[in-house]
Amino acid sequence: MSTLSKDNRVVMTLDAGGTNFVFSAMQANEVVVPGFSLPANADNLERSLNTLVEGFQRVQAEAPAKPVAISFAFPAPADYFNGIIVGPRNLPAYKNVALGPMLEDTFSLPTFINNDGDLFAYGEATSGFLPYVNGLLEKAGSPKRFRNLLGVTLGTGFGGGIVRDGQLFTGDNSVAGEVWLLRHKLDRDINAEEGAAIRAVRRVYAQKAGITLADTPEPKVIYEIAEGLVEGNREAAREAFRRMGEVAGDAISEAITLMDALVVVGGGIAGAYKQFLPAIVDEMNGTYASPQGERFRRLIPRAFNLEDAAQREEFLRGETTELTVPHSTRKVRFDGLQRTGVGVSRLGTSQATAIGAYSFALSRL
Repeated sequence: MSTLSKDNRVVMTLDAGGTNFVFSAMQANEVVVPGFSLPANADNLERSLNTLVEGFQRVQAEAPAKPVAISFAFPAPADYFNGIIVGPRNLPAYKNVALGPMLEDTFSLPTFINNDGDLFAYGEATSGFLPYVNGLLEKAGSPKRFRNLLGVTLGTGFGGGIVRDGQLFTGDNSVAGEVWLLRHKLDRDINAEEGAAIRAVRRVYAQKAGITLADTPEPKVIYEIAEGLVEGNREAAREAFRRMGEVAGDAISEAITLMDALVVVGGGIAGAYKQFLPAIVDEMNGTYASPQGERFRRLIPRAFNLEDAAQREEFLRGETTELTVPHSTRKVRFDGLQRTGVGVSRLGTSQATAIGAYSFALSRL
């Protein structure tokens, strides 16, 4: 994080939505061109491309120094490595459009396009959750350090991103980290996103409260009901978030089985973590049954809720001991507690995604 905060190179960025494109620029991990919005013209390709050129030209003119790259998130499906947009649902005009090469030709700048879930994870790995946790471990005197991170976003969808040893892992088809397509634990014929998104919280609350979906409040209000801050069916609200945590926790467990990493949660309903994070961690610490009926852990590392003070203290303490090297008098420190931690974004989802775009461009340059 300190290296990025001292880097004076300017990178132009974009938040691409189906309604508006929001342009800005970053320098030294900070926004240096205040974000401004232009209409996306989602169903008219030529107008939309002209909007992109106009927006980046304005950013270039307002930037405090000459930009060295363009880097931003754009909706999938896409061949991100080659900058080809294949056909996002909320930007229907973009069908097999070589957007990255067009911007490179127009601005004579290297252009990097990624998935927003990937950039969220990368931002948290370079400047957010990962250095935060390692900083706590260092302060606690622990020899343990983490290098890998799974980032998940809970909001209108269920997104994900993978960072391994400081590198963003995108896969051979630009579709690594697509946790939304993992199986739904409680309904095996549908995908996990249907149980780990805003619509899932509202659906379960409606069912448990015995009301129609049209009469169901948004998750922010359901969270306030669960916390006892406003009137409503508190039991139904708590169950809605608990069930979302169970489904998300199952999907996260599947990913962590292959990755062995820390987990950071962001997205539009991450602020309700008090109601769903315990369920995620409980699911990760769950067990399987052998044919003989013996129970064993589904994950090798033990999962800790890093937003809970007692669990965080135990996570940081670990099981550190001093070992004597065989045939030597040399001593080595060893932490024998295999563990992972789950917590919420330290940057905020939008900021993490922007920093991820900035960091990715600088890493490629």
